[in-house]
Amino acid sequence: MEEQNPFKNAQKQLDDAAEIMNLDRHAHALLREPMQTVTVNFPVRMKDNTTKTFTGFRVMYNNARGPGKGGIRFHPHEDLDTVKALSAWMTWKCSLANIPFGGAKGGVICDTKSMNDFELEALSRQYIRSIAGFIGPKTDIPAPDVYTTPQIMAWMMDEYSKIKGHNEFGVITGKPLETWGSEGRSDSTAMGAMYVLREAAKMKKLNLRKAKIAIQGFGNAGSFAFELATKLFGSKIVAISDSRGGVYLESGLDFNKLKDVKERTGNLESYKGAQKITNEQLLELDVDVLIPAAIENQVTKSNADKVNASILLELANGPVTPDADGILAQNGVFDLPDFLVNSGGVIGSYFEWAQNTQNYYWTKDEVYQKLDTIITKSFKDVIATQKQYAEKGKKINTRMAAYIIAVGRVAAAMKARGWY
Repeated sequence: MEEQNPFKNAQKQLDDAAEIMNLDRHAHALLREPMQTVTVNFPVRMKDNTTKTFTGFRVMYNNARGPGKGGIRFHPHEDLDTVKALSAWMTWKCSLANIPFGGAKGGVICDTKSMNDFELEALSRQYIRSIAGFIGPKTDIPAPDVYTTPQIMAWMMDEYSKIKGHNEFGVITGKPLETWGSEGRSDSTAMGAMYVLREAAKMKKLNLRKAKIAIQGFGNAGSFAFELATKLFGSKIVAISDSRGGVYLESGLDFNKLKDVKERTGNLESYKGAQKITNEQLLELDVDVLIPAAIENQVTKSNADKVNASILLELANGPVTPDADGILAQNGVFDLPDFLVNSGGVIGSYFEWAQNTQNYYWTKDEVYQKLDTIITKSFKDVIATQKQYAEKGKKINTRMAAYIIAVGRVAAAMKARGWY
């Protein structure tokens, strides 16, 4: 894949929306850069008793509509521009869902695959000590993201609570149920995507029971999307991949067999009877629904015209670059933007935070029902905005419609608060 700067992509998307909606130039200037960027360097005692220094980040993009909200990524190639871009997208995601949060994001440069639990816990606690002054249940609430888990969130919450001298369950979301996580939170990102897919299929008159789906990524979001698409709709998942490569089977893959192969061998390519494919090949398969559920910058101007799916469901953050948008639209691909599709994760986090602050907890069915209501409204808002602009003679895609809604809400909040 060609190199892309994710933050420049995020700024380009904002700039395009600002021009179409005639955004006030002062509001535009405020929204082009994060409000606060923190870089920390901290020591961690490793299992062999050596000390290693790690670099981490926490970015608060905008808090006009509420405290910051955003995940923490542990990744060997993490960088500040990626974190800034993700914090911007979190701002728009929370705004589009119309929940009372701003956008934030964090990350640490590390390779979790080479670390044991002892080292991961030490790293998690040290990172929280380093950024403790910048987070809190009323200021900035982290959550899990790439290569971070509910267990890591529990360690982080515990460390923050020790610093404060009392339990602060609401400082972190995505926690295990034992430490007052929320029912339905673990699969809320994928579940929200399924609600969006259901609505998109209605629009496109696509029978999901007969649909062929390809999923790039077999992490938390991708694996849940696989399981839920087959369970809820009876769809056929014909291709799946992870960072090493993937497999394709025209008759459909079996989730339990795939999971077993991954656990036994560490990869998906050992799935018997399936054809080995690359991540790049997966994106070009002739399927009804393509779900990029891995990392950013996967569909670009160099391969967008090779996407054959009717519906592109962006479950990952930033998987489609700005220069690919026009190509997809021209080819009739119904591309549903990331900060709509994967907003189920932050909506689920909002529910967890609300339950923590009230000390009153909901059932899984209540969580799913509330998630369905919020994300379905977001989908309908996007389609309605797209139609409104079409009636004015301005043809915009779904991403731009979502941006116009989200940016407009944040700008209105900043205006009401007297920021410009």
